[in-house]
Amino acid sequence: MDFKDYYEILGVPPDAEKKVIKQTYRELAKKYHPDVNPGNKGAEEKFKTINEAYQVLSDAEKRKKYDELRIQYHQWQQEGGRQQDFDWQNWSAQPGQGVHVQYASPEDLEELFGSASPYSDFFNNIFGQVRGRGSGSGRGTAPSPRHGRNVEYEVDLTLEEAYHGTDRLLEIDEHRIQAIIPPGVRTGSRVRLSGQGEPGHNSGPAGDLYLIVHILPDETFEREGDDLHIDVPVDIFTAVAGGETRIPTLDRPLILKIPPRTNAGRSFRLRGKGMPHLGDPKTHGDLFALVRLVLPEPLTDKEVNSIRELASSRSKHS
Repeated sequence: MDFKDYYEILGVPPDAEKKVIKQTYRELAKKYHPDVNPGNKGAEEKFKTINEAYQVLSDAEKRKKYDELRIQYHQWQQEGGRQQDFDWQNWSAQPGQGVHVQYASPEDLEELFGSASPYSDFFNNIFGQVRGRGSGSGRGTAPSPRHGRNVEYEVDLTLEEAYHGTDRLLEIDEHRIQAIIPPGVRTGSRVRLSGQGEPGHNSGPAGDLYLIVHILPDETFEREGDDLHIDVPVDIFTAVAGGETRIPTLDRPLILKIPPRTNAGRSFRLRGKGMPHLGDPKTHGDLFALVRLVLPEPLTDKEVNSIRELASSRSKHS
């Protein structure tokens, strides 16, 4: 049996007042609660240990017993004693002894953690098995319906799929789920599929499935919020004299007018040609086209000589 340092688990000193313990527990419980971290087993285990520590340190009688055990156990370690040789029997709960916890009934615990006990062997041996309180734990009481647990599932999308929205057929735990993903999602978006999580208990409703979206990098566009950025190659003749160039968008290609004397690095803003707003697909961000000067292909000797003469003439006049 492993010793649990409940003060270390909560991150409070051994002389911490009850209000400090309560405040610290609330902050940690809010951060690691299973409802806030659906499907995160690491967060669930962390929440279990935090809850267990609070059950002991928030109760004066249990804390007194634990403090005495903790002092003796640390003395045993300092004297070179091994954990497996420590006399746990002197501290074990009496046969049949149970302990009340801060939840209303065992059903509440099972709703959060399933049928397995969320308490460690250390807790159960020292303080006794958990017993619920209230009407939910009485004999003959029909078990109440309980909501199924929520589930998270990561899904990769292309930028084009995020622009238009898409349907995905997902295989999750041998179940096929048709998922409709709306336009405008971005990396980190959570798409809720109601009733597609774990089944409920005792005729309770099923939990929800949350799709955690990750947008794959795109070779053409760079996304910033709902705006898109694109590099537009413009040849030097068009940059000097003006003209038109064809540019892609996620909807359809457009013709961009290049005014005369356009320098490299100039950006053109095309309003409403960016990503749709999530929840309002008729409203779009903007597309920013950044001019990048390139040499025409092919560039003939005659053109090179003409440019050389023009450069020489300009040099003489300047």
